[in-house]
Amino acid sequence: MKEIFKLALRNLKEHKSKTIIIACFLIFGVAIVILGNSFLESVNRGLEKDFRTNYTGDIAIGKNPEQGYMNDIFGSTPTTITTDISQLPAIPDLDKVEEIIDQTEGIKSRTKIISAQILVAYGVEMDLSNLQDRDDLGFDDLPISMLFAGEDGSYWNTFPSVNFIEGTYPAPGTNEIMIDTRVKKAYESLYSRELHIGDTVLCAGANSSTTLREAKVVGVFNPPNENSAMFQIVYCDPDFARGFADLTYASNFENVIPDSIDLTINTLDEDDLFSSFDDDLFAIDDTSAAFVGSGIEDFDSILGDTSLRDELNKTDEGAWHYILMKVNNPLQTKAIIAELNQKFKEAGLDVYAMDWKKAAASYSDSVEGIGLVFNILIAILAIVVFIIIMNTMIVSVIERTGEIGTMRAIGAEKKFVRRLFVSETFMLTSISSVLGIILAAIIMVIFNSLNITITNSIAKMILGGGLLRFSPTLGIILTTIIIAVGGSLISNLYPVSSALKITPLKALNHGGD
Repeated sequence: MKEIFKLALRNLKEHKSKTIIIACFLIFGVAIVILGNSFLESVNRGLEKDFRTNYTGDIAIGKNPEQGYMNDIFGSTPTTITTDISQLPAIPDLDKVEEIIDQTEGIKSRTKIISAQILVAYGVEMDLSNLQDRDDLGFDDLPISMLFAGEDGSYWNTFPSVNFIEGTYPAPGTNEIMIDTRVKKAYESLYSRELHIGDTVLCAGANSSTTLREAKVVGVFNPPNENSAMFQIVYCDPDFARGFADLTYASNFENVIPDSIDLTINTLDEDDLFSSFDDDLFAIDDTSAAFVGSGIEDFDSILGDTSLRDELNKTDEGAWHYILMKVNNPLQTKAIIAELNQKFKEAGLDVYAMDWKKAAASYSDSVEGIGLVFNILIAILAIVVFIIIMNTMIVSVIERTGEIGTMRAIGAEKKFVRRLFVSETFMLTSISSVLGIILAAIIMVIFNSLNITITNSIAKMILGGGLLRFSPTLGIILTTIIIAVGGSLISNLYPVSSALKITPLKALNHGGD
């Protein structure tokens, strides 16, 4: 074997041009694969750490989505083309769900959350007509925010990483809000006025909700991670958020109709409702005149008891979108999720447990999409590189016909010729892979030292964060080497099979040419 490696090394030196061509393709191919996967690894690590620590926890529990929709803690998104906008549903049978959680080991803490989307506006009326002519406004310049409301006490114990600039938390049972610095900046830029603690703003539902409510700003904070992909946030009291999230008793109608509600209006027909009017539309008799002058009390008597409507429009104080949990050992997350889902299924509950990635699908899916596109491009690059290697090796075999035939003539077996070509390929690929790793390492060190960041919210969401870095792992490096060596050996199969077909007679004839 030692002699074969020496001969293989000599052959690589003798055919420098072809060796350099193949080596260059392998070096840059290996470097690109390592750089790309290291960047995706950095994105995934940063996104996972940020969301598990600050927003989703390790496990989230919510209601199963309706067919055609995908739910996460940021809202309900249709998976098909539709004009319908769906609100996040509340967790059904919350008491039973929490009972099952209490019986499950490995959970360190838990809390409940409500989420919605709002626009923070100035004044007492919603008027954005004057913004239509402003070409300088982008999406980042609008104070559109995620509205989060956590369970009193447990939420801030589960997610304590709030970096206050000034102010305090919203008081329970109030319309107080705390906003992050990005919301404050967008508000001040949009309305050309400063926003201070104690100021009153108008909060408008930014999705299907048409809710408008005044709120008092009591706190301003920096996001836990300034380079986070997370969109700008407003925190508030749960009851305030339920109005924007459509978590009213009407959304759970079958469970909330009080026995005391008078439903007699449902028994009235058209004659009962409109018998005060004469058949002649323009003729007003004494009865109708008396009706018109009788005042609002008569209207109330005709409409019946409206207490049902009033009751259904109240926010459901027990409604929550998600239960968020942190576990004692993150390595047991998958096992705990599987155990919870099995228990939910056995209990017949319409809920499911998910990991942070599904709970933050609006963000993680975009990163996975980038990874998919990158892997497709890498696959195309690999195919091109290996085809070039194969063609170069075929040309090399043709040029070395005399050499191969001579070796066969002096007694070299096919096995020896095969080992020679495999050794050449292995040596060339291994050395090129090492050089590719070194090149990638140099690029990563230089790039990471620059601490390049992006500030655009959309770009952050797509890339999983604002800090651009490479985070190589041993697994990435070893996988790249295996793919490079394996691919090169596979691309060498045809040239080697061609070399084995060369006979001494063919070699002599070729030499005669």
